[in-house]
Amino acid sequence: MTEHSQDQTPEPEVGGATAGDHVRIFDTTLRDGEQAPGFSMDNDQKRRVALSLAELGVDVIEAGFPAASRGDFRSVKTIAEEVRGPVICGLARCRDADIDAVAEATAKAERRRIHVFIGTSPIHRRDKLEMTEDAVVEAAVAGVRRARAACDDVEFSCEDAFRTEPDYLCRVVEAVIEAGATTINLPDTVGYAMPDDVRRIFAQVMGRVPNADRAVFSTHCHNDLGLAVANSLAAVEAGARQVECAVNGIGERAGNCATEEVIMALATRADHFAIQTRANTRKIYPTSRLLASVTGHTVQRNKAIVGENAFAHEAGIHQAGVIKNAETYEIMRPEDVGVPRNHIVLGKHSGRHAFAQRAEMLLGHAMTREELDRAFANFKALADRKKVITDSDVESLVMGHEMGAQTPWRIKTFQVSTNQGGEPAATATVCLVHTDGREVTRAATGNGPIEAAFNAIRSATGIPARLADFSVRSIGAGIDAQGWADVRLDWSALSVHGSGVATDVVFAGASAYLDAMNRLENKSAAQDSPERPSATPTGPDVSDPDTAPATPADAPSDPAAGTPSKAMTA
Repeated sequence: MTEHSQDQTPEPEVGGATAGDHVRIFDTTLRDGEQAPGFSMDNDQKRRVALSLAELGVDVIEAGFPAASRGDFRSVKTIAEEVRGPVICGLARCRDADIDAVAEATAKAERRRIHVFIGTSPIHRRDKLEMTEDAVVEAAVAGVRRARAACDDVEFSCEDAFRTEPDYLCRVVEAVIEAGATTINLPDTVGYAMPDDVRRIFAQVMGRVPNADRAVFSTHCHNDLGLAVANSLAAVEAGARQVECAVNGIGERAGNCATEEVIMALATRADHFAIQTRANTRKIYPTSRLLASVTGHTVQRNKAIVGENAFAHEAGIHQAGVIKNAETYEIMRPEDVGVPRNHIVLGKHSGRHAFAQRAEMLLGHAMTREELDRAFANFKALADRKKVITDSDVESLVMGHEMGAQTPWRIKTFQVSTNQGGEPAATATVCLVHTDGREVTRAATGNGPIEAAFNAIRSATGIPARLADFSVRSIGAGIDAQGWADVRLDWSALSVHGSGVATDVVFAGASAYLDAMNRLENKSAAQDSPERPSATPTGPDVSDPDTAPATPADAPSDPAAGTPSKAMTA
């Protein structure tokens, strides 16, 4: 069995036709992925995912759409300032204000890219943009030129490329390369294409456009028909050297091409594709788990590469074969994608070094001293309540180490009681402490202890948030297993996710609820801060008005210019 891990990730060369012949991984988890309903992340969560993507060795991180909101602008800016290694990219429509926002947000990046796009298909030109063919070409060229004036690395996307007339698609591509685009993306925006369509279109455009050799060609496929990975691989076969994808396949509607799947397909079938990525495959599993933890959406058990069943064998004939030779039923090794295979038992007598080693293996990168101190203290407290600490327990500690660190509120005391058959059914009393020194105690009732706890916390914080989703699951097995709770709250136009872990599932739920409340308060404060793109929107509006957010705080300063839409799928 071939070992696929590439632990030494060379410095990637991105943009321009002279870049080395490898497939660049353009990860859009934090932009297109985050646009999926229920997957929004706050600034800290995005930063943590970006750091993990850097450890994975992706070539480009599309960190967001800075013109969409103050929050997006701040997140892109934070990632550009703190994450080193990958190119940091921001999305922009072919509008001066959007492009200037990306330039401003990515100004301090080690390396950066401005990604501009416009719809090119007849339905987009006619029904969304209300622009002629010539006007679309003019807007595309103007956008690329403005981006190129600010940045040497410019990507251009022909939105809905596979429903665009081939002759017109070639015309647009030639014009934007001449204007300075170094990467050309031909996206299957609505997941409509078949693999043969993808091969044909890429071959036509790359063969007919005279200056095609001056750009790297890219693919961005959606999964509406379940073909995102197959179509992306077909593009690679046709000559594309960048794949746009998202961890766990998250994204608009049915999602995007899954980062982990395309990386491992190219690695496992190197005999077929004869080209590789520069990803460190051993970081795939930790990155997938981290994203699942910060979004609250677990990976389906039978998900390729990273699902719990990906390397599980229950049928007797399969088990017998794997015991004799793993290659009988496994085409890759679990350790190649970072699935932990360390069976050292951790317990109350385990030291800091052993815990740190296991935590780093599960997380995918080292924690800061402060983070390790907090996680190790929680580990010791858990070890006093459980005899054996499993990998799942350690994972919950390191993945959720920031839960108890969220401010401004923390739980000082918490008490619940139930009265089955009586009234009220449950009562909760909570005492919260604020960073400004306030101490607030509230009691509330509910149909059960969870509802009572949530009502008490909502009363204490004074934020009338709506509970959009709540779930709790077991971590590991046994009567002393921990419970992991996830909460999603909506308030005004904001949506946040919080998590909590405890051996008491009611307290885990309360912790998750307060974690979300803290994130909501912090996100609201960030939206009200003056930090935002400084440019005034100008030029043609190429947004989709049907998907534009209605948040007043996110609106441009010129109402006549239209509202930037975060829900764009290049």
